[in-house]
Amino acid sequence: MKSKLIVLVVMLICSMLKAQTVKISASESDANIVVNGQNVGSGNYKLKIESKECYKVKVTKPGFLNYDATVCGKKAGPEAPKSIYFEMKKDDAEEASVKTDQANVDFEIEVNKDLDMLEAWRLTTQIVTDYFDAIEVSDKETSYLRTAWSVQSFQQNTIRTRLIIKLAKSNPLTFKVKLNSESSGTNGTSVKADEQFREWDRILRKYKNVISDFSTRLTKK
Repeated sequence: MKSKLIVLVVMLICSMLKAQTVKISASESDANIVVNGQNVGSGNYKLKIESKECYKVKVTKPGFLNYDATVCGKKAGPEAPKSIYFEMKKDDAEEASVKTDQANVDFEIEVNKDLDMLEAWRLTTQIVTDYFDAIEVSDKETSYLRTAWSVQSFQQNTIRTRLIIKLAKSNPLTFKVKLNSESSGTNGTSVKADEQFREWDRILRKYKNVISDFSTRLTKK
């Protein structure tokens, strides 16, 4: 009886010593490795796996795409590999944009006093069409203009951008200009899915000069 107990203990110890591990590593040495919502390391980590458990692994780094995988013990799902390597790529949405304080903010542009309302509105419309193909609303009487959303999809994000112009005051003639920039955080989001978009503190590079163009061209003498 005693010998059987010893054998069982030895077997248990051996089982513990042979606990399954998965080596997780990323091409970026400072990438965050998150397991089941907890940050466990940077660059590489050895994950000990219980036979009846599954683990959600996520690898992140600012400016790079996010990566994830699920690994399971032998009794919980397909047997996990001995190692998982993530070759991380730059976030194409961030590479195509710039961080700015001009997104989603009203800017007041005081028009050159030598321009009357008609000429100022004509010039405003011209600047808008330099950047946007479709104007959704344009009311010269109330001096209100809104472009349609311009949408661009990336590997892990969808960005939509539009411009809104409205009259701030008549004397001196001043317009409010706002560049809306929003992201959904997923690829291929419908431009009409308003509930999935959130304000983004970046602007696609092709729009980075919009506000300065209004400031320069409407105020110059």
